[in-house]
Amino acid sequence: MNKIRLCLFVFAACSAAAQTLPVHWEELTAGDFGSALQQSKNTCTLPFGIVEKHGPSGPLGTDLINVRYVTELAAKQEYTILFPAYYFGQIFEARHQPGTVAYSARLQLDLLQETVSEMARNGCKKIAIVNGHGGNNSLLSFFAQTQLDSPKDYVVYVVSGLGGGTAAPPSKPGADGHAGEGEISNVMASRPDLAHPERAVSESGKDLNRMDLPTGVYTGIWWYAKFPNHYQGDAAGASAARGKLATEASAAAIAAALRAIKADTMGPRLQKEFFEAAQQPLNTKQ
Repeated sequence: MNKIRLCLFVFAACSAAAQTLPVHWEELTAGDFGSALQQSKNTCTLPFGIVEKHGPSGPLGTDLINVRYVTELAAKQEYTILFPAYYFGQIFEARHQPGTVAYSARLQLDLLQETVSEMARNGCKKIAIVNGHGGNNSLLSFFAQTQLDSPKDYVVYVVSGLGGGTAAPPSKPGADGHAGEGEISNVMASRPDLAHPERAVSESGKDLNRMDLPTGVYTGIWWYAKFPNHYQGDAAGASAARGKLATEASAAAIAAALRAIKADTMGPRLQKEFFEAAQQPLNTKQ
């Protein structure tokens, strides 16, 4: 009986230790990193934000703060290792605003490739980039496609990080948008000390629509033509209660995505098959 009790005690202690492993990469010891990989099934997340103006109400790191917070909530539901703060994305359209950090396009792609390669070298064979910044959408789609340019022993997945707005609708039509009510509400849920909805009226978030081009025509200056203040909507009605509902919904969606990524066997298998076929394209059956 004593042996059984001892075994149960050891099992409970090991289980408790597994549950208390930090989710943040930088908070793990080197000795615990292997255990964290095992617990996460070699799945790691890269929450991807940006540093840019967020209207008169939000901190420069709004996207970075929000995406890391919601991904941390998700990782506690579905354990994964979170890479340290990452904000080296596409934000050229805000270079005219103070505090914005806009790295060159080449550096963005090179640094992201080096980062996921280093994550993979450390055992992350499934890497989920959780995007918290709209300006990264095209960048990340392109980056994911470039992973097929040479053989890799890991798979990159891109996950939309902040889609919980439908769980908590805006207080009025047109209030949401870049640095609008939704985003500032999310900041208020995690860092209320950094949000200033009372300043929302100091600038206009109105769409100026200063260009008249037909559907299907794109130009990089489109955002500045619409929102030169780098502010869209109205953050005056932001609230922590709305932010809590939205972030919880986003976290649940990300956790579900992480479960699916962990369970995915087809992606790695097909990627391996593709790389092998790409070495001898003339052998591919037509």
